[in-house]
Amino acid sequence: MKWIKFKIKTITEAEDILVSALYDIGLEGAQIEDKVPLTAWEKEQMFVDILPEGPEDDGVAYLSFFVEEKEDGSLELQGERTDADTVLALVRRELEELRQFGDIGEGSVSVDETEDIDWINNWKQYFHQFYIDDILVIPSWEEAQEKGRGSMVLHIDPGTAFGTGMHETTQLCIRQLRRFVQPGMEILDVGTGSGILGILSLMFSAGHVTGTDLDPCAQEAVLENCQANGILPGQFTLYLGNLITDRELQEKAGRGRCDIVAANILADVLVPLTPVAVEMLRPGGVYITSGIIDDKENVVRQALEAAGLEVLEVSRQGEWRCITARKGM
Repeated sequence: MKWIKFKIKTITEAEDILVSALYDIGLEGAQIEDKVPLTAWEKEQMFVDILPEGPEDDGVAYLSFFVEEKEDGSLELQGERTDADTVLALVRRELEELRQFGDIGEGSVSVDETEDIDWINNWKQYFHQFYIDDILVIPSWEEAQEKGRGSMVLHIDPGTAFGTGMHETTQLCIRQLRRFVQPGMEILDVGTGSGILGILSLMFSAGHVTGTDLDPCAQEAVLENCQANGILPGQFTLYLGNLITDRELQEKAGRGRCDIVAANILADVLVPLTPVAVEMLRPGGVYITSGIIDDKENVVRQALEAAGLEVLEVSRQGEWRCITARKGM
């Protein structure tokens, strides 16, 4: 499949108005390229493992719109056949009209033909083997280049579920699991994603892991990653569903039987999850919460204490926090 890409050079302040105006003429799904740093709130909402640092913001932005090219070379816009020259003329007319009302920067437009893009796998260029302390994390498409003496090796392919171990919140959670997991323990991983926390818990000597997730993509990711790391069938059980609201799922996941509940999610989810996590834990069980941006630390801590948990430790890495707490005996 081929696409015609219309790429506009503008300024960051004009991004929203340009996207809106061009949407009105039938161009949808803008790809925005700029160098504006992410805010703390945006980082929390994205919560992705692979987030390369960008250069300093220069105020310049590029907006790209893609229109599918038919076999006969024509395009379709708002249900009508057209061509690249006609669409280009429409774009330029919109830009000139907008220029009358405010600064849109250079406002130049380039037109290119591009092959279909593999968006699902494009992120792999940023994910290469790396260490978390002495744990060597290797993606499925790479061979181990080096292995330190005594290193633990984790083979991980996040697929579309994500969870590579590169994100600070995941690393914070891994370190706490390593401290608290004891042989034979029952672990509950809420929002398991690729299964990385559960798999490492088993490698740390846990007896069984239950993972829950809302995303069906987690099923294939967990299965493949368990197989890649020699996890036996029955050691890792995955359920799809919302643990906060689904009482049946809570029973399946081990209400009152979990030695550790790990939740590497977001602060806004951790707060309502906490009372449920307390019910899932055995007396004396440990609750490891991560995914907490620095300005949400107090919110989560207050939720833990309100649920009767004793806060044991707050660990930090960059802007992120991990709070570990214990249920009373």
